[in-house]
Amino acid sequence: MSERTDGHTGTPAPPVAADGVRTRVDGGVGHIVLNRPEAMNAITVELGAELERALLRLADQVNVILVRGAGGNFSVGGDFHELERLRVRGREAMRPLFANFGRACAAIAGLPVPVVAAVEGYAMAGGFELMQACDVVLVHENARIADNHARFGQVPGGGSTQRLPRLVGRQRALGHILSGERLTAAEAVAWGLAYRSLPSDGFDDAVNAFVTNLAGRNRDALTRIKRLVYAGLDLPSAEGLALEMETVLDHLGGEAAAAGIAAFKGA
Repeated sequence: MSERTDGHTGTPAPPVAADGVRTRVDGGVGHIVLNRPEAMNAITVELGAELERALLRLADQVNVILVRGAGGNFSVGGDFHELERLRVRGREAMRPLFANFGRACAAIAGLPVPVVAAVEGYAMAGGFELMQACDVVLVHENARIADNHARFGQVPGGGSTQRLPRLVGRQRALGHILSGERLTAAEAVAWGLAYRSLPSDGFDDAVNAFVTNLAGRNRDALTRIKRLVYAGLDLPSAEGLALEMETVLDHLGGEAAAAGIAAFKGA
């Protein structure tokens, strides 16, 4: 897949279509669109690989990445038609489907910029797992969200059994994965799976306003904040606080922080 962007010129670059992913850069925002609307953006081997490549490439060019689906849906998860074709070839033939998508989801936490998911329509199974992997989630008030693997006799393969308990706790994670019950947008926010539920009226405008706001922030600050939060999840509180102190001292010694302080004093 080739991606064409305009860097930081502020002029929107024309969208680039590939089999499963479209990308463009608009100012400091990198846009990634899962582009299989006819299949409700179901995940294939190639889409997983394209998604990882798009994330890694855009992260060097922008201050924030927005991920969403084409055609009014986020993603219904793995493509069952492709899965069946792979399954008849044996166990190892199926591995790339899960490995490619898993690498894309895992890459998000390590990127230097925040990745925002705009979730509307269906976000099921793998779509729900991608939503969990993103740094910040904005969800449409009418979105239909669930890990519905168990309803079809399947086991999650995109991270739900590991990420969901860490996000919402063991009881909610097991209750949800085992039952496959749908979550409302309000429940997603209440559970900590989404930052904000947005009304249908003006959904796109609200999403764009949010990511544009983040894109205007100091990149060094965004990167350091994200790294601190993720590092702190794996550290004892005292070590995380010590890391925060060292990080802020390093940041304050830089030119970008000095410019921010000057702007604050002049406000």
